Amino acid sequence: MELDSQFLDFVVKSLVEHPEDVKITRTVDEMGVLMTLDVNQEDMGKIIGREGNTAKAIRTLLRVVGMKNNARVNLKINEPAGGMKDMGGAGKASNVTKSLDDAMADLKL
Repeated sequence: MELDSQFLDFVVKSLVEHPEDVKITRTVDEMGVLMTLDVNQEDMGKIIGREGNTAKAIRTLLRVVGMKNNARVNLKINEPAGGMKDMGGAGKASNVTKSLDDAMADLKL
């Protein structure tokens, strides 16, 4: 197991309630290293964190580990079956970006 995989395995299993369900797939291509993470559906919130901050921190640390080995490391977190995507977006905030003019028009009464 590569150093980046060991690092990700340790960090993720330390955060989740179901460490036995953690699965990491490592692929290497011309773009660098892609780490794909699968976790139990109940643990997604712990991995993503509030406003995605935990996932951002894990990605940043993985990039640092990769830099030590002269590799570009990226992390993809797979949505588990039965997750928010399968609910048709129910309960998920809309991520629509508006222009400043559109936002101002919405504010007018």
